[in-house]
Amino acid sequence: MAGPALAQKPLSIGPLELDVPVVLAPMAGITNTAFRRLCREYGVGLYVSEMITSRALVEKTPTSMRLIKHHESEVPRSIQLYGVEPTTISEAIRFLVDEDRCDHIDLNFGCPVPKVTRKGGGAALPWKRSLFRDIVESAVRAAGDIPVTIKMRKGIDDNHLTFLEAGKAAEGAGVASIALHARTASQFYSGHADWDAIGELKSQITGVPVLGNGDIWSAEDALAMVKQSECDGVVVGRGCLGRPWLFGDLQAAFKGEGVRIQPGLGAVAEAFRRHAELLVEFFDGDEGHACRDIRKHVAWYFKGYPVGGNVRARLATVESLQQIDDFLGELDWSAPYPTEGVEGPRGRQGSPKKVALPERWLESRELASGERDTLRLAEVDSSGG
Repeated sequence: MAGPALAQKPLSIGPLELDVPVVLAPMAGITNTAFRRLCREYGVGLYVSEMITSRALVEKTPTSMRLIKHHESEVPRSIQLYGVEPTTISEAIRFLVDEDRCDHIDLNFGCPVPKVTRKGGGAALPWKRSLFRDIVESAVRAAGDIPVTIKMRKGIDDNHLTFLEAGKAAEGAGVASIALHARTASQFYSGHADWDAIGELKSQITGVPVLGNGDIWSAEDALAMVKQSECDGVVVGRGCLGRPWLFGDLQAAFKGEGVRIQPGLGAVAEAFRRHAELLVEFFDGDEGHACRDIRKHVAWYFKGYPVGGNVRARLATVESLQQIDDFLGELDWSAPYPTEGVEGPRGRQGSPKKVALPERWLESRELASGERDTLRLAEVDSSGG
């Protein structure tokens, strides 16, 4: 399938030069080293780690230390941090810098998950203006020459929008780029992303790149977002679940090439097998752990393809690479790309919901003394990595 041509200029994030203005969105339990390496095999871009809690990193928990590992082929190395307390985030960043663990740091201000927002973190945090500014400023100072970026949402809900004010504050604090998931926290992943909001932010931020995130299910979607919002690049999340080759499509699209990757079932099976193999390496040779992890990817990889329910069920319970090989061997590898059922939305969507917040959080844009205590506890409660 040919798409419209658009020769997009490279993206500069501080000293980092990206030939293609594409970033892999951090996704919990998904964007580990294995998945990042797989995506990189299809196309270039900036591939960000899953969210890592700053307190856990300061404590050097086993989980956090595994999550910050990068394969030697991963250049540049990108890590996303979450935290609600400036000092702790600074300590985590200084550790990353001193130990030469990364080339880019992204701060999470967009997570809508209740266990994060009810403690004042993620998408809830920019509501507190001084706290947001203090975190970003301290992170930029601690990072030194390492570029710091932020990823945020429009706000808590339509009555409590924060993205324009937060964007300007982040630009003033010295971030290298700003990414906006064009939904509110209350939308979660439901409805449609508001690409006009990305354009509004872009019109207000003139000193650093603005990236758009939300509802990029194809290369054509990415081109459409850039055209509509005039943003400098795109951040891709759920659209690449079970479709690592989307980054090949995006690379071709932004270089003005019309060719798109439409893999037959055999190519999908090979990608699935490769993903499992990389997971074994990520989990230090623990094949059982890797197979348990790959199970959640089965529905995404084979969505729309002629794979019987029996084979899907068995793939979702695999315990070894040999079992994966046996089950994949039962598929018709010559089956072509089906188009229908493969493209379009994938992953969790949910429905709009009231955002879980600390008590009386919305009463003031500044932190009360009791709320500072809540945030300190949140750092401790989130120390599992």
